[in-house]
Amino acid sequence: MRLLHQVQAVVRVLSRGRRNRTDFLRAMIRRPQILIASLGYELGILFSARVDPRLKTLAELKVAAIVACEYCLDIASAMARHDGLTEQQLRSLPTHHDSPAFDDTERLVLDVAEAITRAPAALDDDLRQRFESSFDPAQRAELLAVITWENQRARLNQGLGVRPSGFSGEFCALPQPA
Repeated sequence: MRLLHQVQAVVRVLSRGRRNRTDFLRAMIRRPQILIASLGYELGILFSARVDPRLKTLAELKVAAIVACEYCLDIASAMARHDGLTEQQLRSLPTHHDSPAFDDTERLVLDVAEAITRAPAALDDDLRQRFESSFDPAQRAELLAVITWENQRARLNQGLGVRPSGFSGEFCALPQPA
């Protein structure tokens, strides 16, 4: 049931884009094998449902904020609202360590996303231990796949010049200061 809910959310959010909707496709149509592979990975993450979608969306938002991908922040903010995240949580991403807007599990996911996105990417011993004790191996693999894929996706979008499309409509999470 959760999978159907996520698929419906993606369709709803994508249909809300009002401008620049074809930026990515126009850039990638010249390399259809990469476009198809990207779609396959997107579907793999979407259909992998061992982790609460809220946590996956939080991880994507944190990466997009660190990397400062406006398109990714736009679409992830829209998905976040669909997944039940609040505007306060979106506003509190840069200060998640101390924010009462997040519970301990959410903070842990945001910490892992931050550690993997910063250069060099590394989980210190304490963070790794907390991550391993909070999530089973399948969940850890899924979360790390989401985090690393968002890093790839955000950087590709930026390199291609993919612009925001107006998915969020309302408040959108902002890039995080370096």
